Amino acid sequence: MSFRVVRSSKFRHVYGQALKREQCYDNIRVSKSSWDSTFCAVNPKFLAIIVESAGGGAFIVLPHNKVGRIAADHPLVGGHKGPVLDIAWCPHNDNVIASGSEDCVVKVWQIPDGGLSRTLTEPVVDLFLHQRRVGLVLWHPSALNVLLSAGSDNQVVIWNVGTGEILVHISSHPDIVYSACFNWDGSKLVTTCKDKKIRIYDPRTGDLESEAMCHEGSKATRAIFLRHGLIFTTGFNRSSERQYSLRAPDALNEPIVMVELDTSNGVMFPLYDADTNLIYLCGKGDSVIRYFEVTPEPPFVHYINTFQTTEPQRGIGLMPKRGCDVTTCEVAKFYRMNNNGLCQVISMTVPRKSDLFQEDLYPDTLAEDAAISAEEWIDGKDADPITFSLKDRVSIVQGGYVSSSASKSLSVNKKANILNKPRGGGGSSGAGSSSAGGNHSSANNNEASEGGPPAAVLSEKDLRNIQDEIRKLKAIIVKQENRIRALEAKANAGNGDETDARNKNGSGSAAPAASAASDSHANESANDHASTSTGTAQDED
Repeated sequence: MSFRVVRSSKFRHVYGQALKREQCYDNIRVSKSSWDSTFCAVNPKFLAIIVESAGGGAFIVLPHNKVGRIAADHPLVGGHKGPVLDIAWCPHNDNVIASGSEDCVVKVWQIPDGGLSRTLTEPVVDLFLHQRRVGLVLWHPSALNVLLSAGSDNQVVIWNVGTGEILVHISSHPDIVYSACFNWDGSKLVTTCKDKKIRIYDPRTGDLESEAMCHEGSKATRAIFLRHGLIFTTGFNRSSERQYSLRAPDALNEPIVMVELDTSNGVMFPLYDADTNLIYLCGKGDSVIRYFEVTPEPPFVHYINTFQTTEPQRGIGLMPKRGCDVTTCEVAKFYRMNNNGLCQVISMTVPRKSDLFQEDLYPDTLAEDAAISAEEWIDGKDADPITFSLKDRVSIVQGGYVSSSASKSLSVNKKANILNKPRGGGGSSGAGSSSAGGNHSSANNNEASEGGPPAAVLSEKDLRNIQDEIRKLKAIIVKQENRIRALEAKANAGNGDETDARNKNGSGSAAPAASAASDSHANESANDHASTSTGTAQDED
């Protein structure tokens, strides 16, 4: 007699649940671009979605509390001249987001704390180098203000966004770069290319360390580094069947695991949770989300379950662990865009009876602080990302969080940092000045380092006084409008009475009226003549 042994895993019963429609985001015109992108980026403060926009490219940024139907004229981030293809939030500053577009420019934006009150068109930084559309932007996991961009010109560029300078330029790809990913400490870079190969680079020097055939199919492939150094890829075989693989960096030609899934045409995006070693596979145009657990035991990639919906997905974003609700044992939260304009919020939960903090589900997770600066990283220093415990440093407020470093400003040692966190909810504005391949605004520079005056901060009393003045002015305006309406009504009534009197008198009264008018005209002429004579006499005297 044989017994089937069920694998023991605390994530074996993870299940997904979609929030109610009134708790989601509706009436969003998701981009119709054919570029293979997730079209969505999420952090604990904001949700950003690439949308359709006339006269250029734009994306919408929504605070998490602005749920329900979104107004058609909601403010956008719209400074690009072509459709936006990819967006990414900075992992070390929840108010900073980067975007790449068909206009060949990478832009970095700073969003005020409360969200946008008007359309934002002036970025903090413009990064110019690419000659064709930019389809990929990616932040370094541990170094401050280090951004990677890749374009259809086969170029991969690593920037220091704080100064607008180019740190590394990789030009060895023979075709379009489909995806890129740093390893855990940012010392290695893996890319996939249209030539069906996977490559590992030293991101500081741009030297190619190894390459191999990734997937044999001609459609787009994706590759990500896992926390412990392995590489997970998705792609297609020669029969256009979707498949995934697990590889070791020192043996890229020999996959540890290669599994076929189905025959759908949509590109699969692997979304990785480094804390739990769970991988979520979300295909473009699919109505399902499959999730797997990576373990050291064969078959290494274990299928857990599938979340099924009725609508195909247009794009998807994964919330960082800092934004998950630990009181309900939520291990992941997805923001899933449908073709009908609905952004559906999906919560992945581990069923537990206890209401206490579950330490086995929530190991130390990525913090908001950077481990090293851009200068230290390019000089050769490696550092793991800073982690913290959700139990110690996070205050739960209706499923959200309050970071202990919310008021801390970012800084670069050698040069002024233009990505300071906003003080008092202020955004970025102003024209830019070029600096070594970058164009950035001086409005967000660290004023203390340049000896400028500090930014004015209004007290609560001043704000109250201003609001009272606005209220009084509005009351005066309303009062004057009512007075104008009353005078207009009286004037209209008087004109109506005069018209009725004329109609009653008829044509018989025309002659007396004419004579009266002539007499009146004669009197006015005499008066005018007398006044003119008097004025002349006074002038002569």
